[in-house]
Amino acid sequence: METRILIVDDDPSIREIVKIMLKDYEVIEASNGREAVIIYKNLNPDIVLMDISMPEIDGVEATKEIMKINPKAVVIGLTAFSRTRGSELLSAGAVGIINKPFTRKILKETIEKFLAKPVV
Repeated sequence: METRILIVDDDPSIREIVKIMLKDYEVIEASNGREAVIIYKNLNPDIVLMDISMPEIDGVEATKEIMKINPKAVVIGLTAFSRTRGSELLSAGAVGIINKPFTRKILKETIEKFLAKPVV
């Protein structure tokens, strides 16, 4: 079964860039945290790439909601705000943070690391 990755970012150009970088995976997109929670509930992706600063529900709150659905969910922050809000995302349940801007290599290595490691 193909790995399913949910990209959550309010910037459509970021979602498009990440989608291109992850062409080897099945990619689903959400433009805000509320949409991400609904999609997570319905499609149960293997990994969620979560921006922090978004309208409606931010990435921290969306991560908390996703962790209520599945405490073993793999949420990775994808943000330019790691210095100021990264610890909030980690406290909400994210397993790691990728700082924007990032390279395809960093993105794929991080995803592969968490795919290979079973979350207990």
